[in-house]
Amino acid sequence: MFQVVIVFAIAFVLQAVLSGLQMKHFSDEFVKLRRRGKVAIGRKSGGFHAGAIVMFLIDENGIIRAGKKMEGVTFLARVRDFPGFEGRYVGDLTEEDGPRNHKNLRKAMADAALTYRKFVAGEEIPDPPSPFQRVGNAARVFIRSRRAA
Repeated sequence: MFQVVIVFAIAFVLQAVLSGLQMKHFSDEFVKLRRRGKVAIGRKSGGFHAGAIVMFLIDENGIIRAGKKMEGVTFLARVRDFPGFEGRYVGDLTEEDGPRNHKNLRKAMADAALTYRKFVAGEEIPDPPSPFQRVGNAARVFIRSRRAA
């Protein structure tokens, strides 16, 4: 029994270290883009599916100069170039503009456009719910559906 606990503890520590390395890689890539100008970011968590984050380097008019993406389920996901959007207005991006077989990447692109439009309009940009908040929200929906039945 003690060996099982040790294995889980090692796996937990390894996951934390590797996730930290992934976050450092993402942060370094963000800083590189940010040094070149403004950056619009969109994100879509994946749960058991590949999550996605997109970053678009934009000029003062919201025109995309470069794109980067990170998508994946594990700590192995890395930031990669995301070409094909140069010269487009970031606020006009929609889910249909993204790759057909990457649903969360398309949603992250739409989130980047929405976030940029809110920023330009002076609206507050809410933080996404934490994993605990998402679990709590799902539990509330489940309980309400049970009461209604």
